[in-house]
Amino acid sequence: MDLNVKQKKEFELQKETLLNGLVDIVSKDNFEEKLKKSIISNEPLKIKFGLDPTAPDVHLGHTVVINKLKQFQDFGHQVQIIIGDFTGKIGDPSDREATRKQLTDQEVIYNAKTYFDQISKIIDKKNIDVFYNSKWLKKLDLEEILNISSSITLTRLLERKDFTNRFKNNKPIALHEFFYPLMQGYDSVALECDIEIGGTDQLFNLLMGRHMQGYYNQQEQVVLTLPLLEGLDGVQKMSKSKNNYVGIDESPKDMYGKLMSYPDYLMEKYINLVTHYSLEEKNNLIKTIKDSKIHPKTAKMQIAKHIVSLYHGEEKAEIAEQEFNNVFGKNALPEDIEEVELVEGEYDTYELLTEKLFLFNSKSEARRMVANGGVKINGVKLLKDKKSINIEDGMIVQVGKRKFVKVKIS
Repeated sequence: MDLNVKQKKEFELQKETLLNGLVDIVSKDNFEEKLKKSIISNEPLKIKFGLDPTAPDVHLGHTVVINKLKQFQDFGHQVQIIIGDFTGKIGDPSDREATRKQLTDQEVIYNAKTYFDQISKIIDKKNIDVFYNSKWLKKLDLEEILNISSSITLTRLLERKDFTNRFKNNKPIALHEFFYPLMQGYDSVALECDIEIGGTDQLFNLLMGRHMQGYYNQQEQVVLTLPLLEGLDGVQKMSKSKNNYVGIDESPKDMYGKLMSYPDYLMEKYINLVTHYSLEEKNNLIKTIKDSKIHPKTAKMQIAKHIVSLYHGEEKAEIAEQEFNNVFGKNALPEDIEEVELVEGEYDTYELLTEKLFLFNSKSEARRMVANGGVKINGVKLLKDKKSINIEDGMIVQVGKRKFVKVKIS
């Protein structure tokens, strides 16, 4: 396909932006062909993102794919969000060592609404198509399901890492779990998708969309995957269960503080995957950091402020930055310290930290933090051999760098 000068410029801009940060492209030639055709015909590509509403909370790890959807949307392509109210009740077996608990209709509806409300902070909800896959999956009769099943072998399905591991370790695999990738693949058939995107852990499911489209004699979709974002510990993928996450509904102060705590070596990844800078701005900032023309802390502050402003606005991001500087630059205290009312007296140290001030989930966790010098009372480190504490009105208990509680005598 021949492009004129203006179209070539648009093609190169879109290609460079949309392919930035990707891990898998299946296939690049197919992607370029579809993109050229879209630019020449002035018709948007249909970009599929399947969402199984298994949990309602969205963190920055989830936004990696949403940010890529926004880029497609900004270029005028049509985003198709499929809410898996049908497949969500099966449960995605990806990265699972056991069968997922099946969700009720009420849980699916609640999670979907909450999730969608949150991602609407990133993408324009007025310019997306939302589908519930029960609309077409419920209509499949047994004969059609058997035909779909006959299109793939059990050997192929067992190539999935999660299935393979469970099979080798004699862990159960429920029969209905094998239908999940087939049903997700059928979603692409129902909507005749051009491109589907997801995390690298979804590659098998996304490729199943290509397989199912081929089975139904449709043009196969392009599959694009993005990396999983490491959390604040810099090692494991961001997850609420691992407590290494930054939630997009968290307060500006908490978001900013957390975004200053991930390892410096992850800055380039965070810039590419969770900021909304233009490609040129991303490349310039990354080069500036690599050339040591900006201090890592200064760069991290710039990134943190930018990300907080995406979800809370520039004014609140500015306040969060000022408070961070006050607390960590001038050793001042936060302005909005939570107060806990207690009866005057002497308390067992670890009972106070866990059951009264709710700073830790367990006494063993509290002991580890105290032993590491991570707990302070009125700015003084709490010693591990201190068995009891006589509380005072206005006493400040601090855990780590960001958690403060003020004791109020009732």
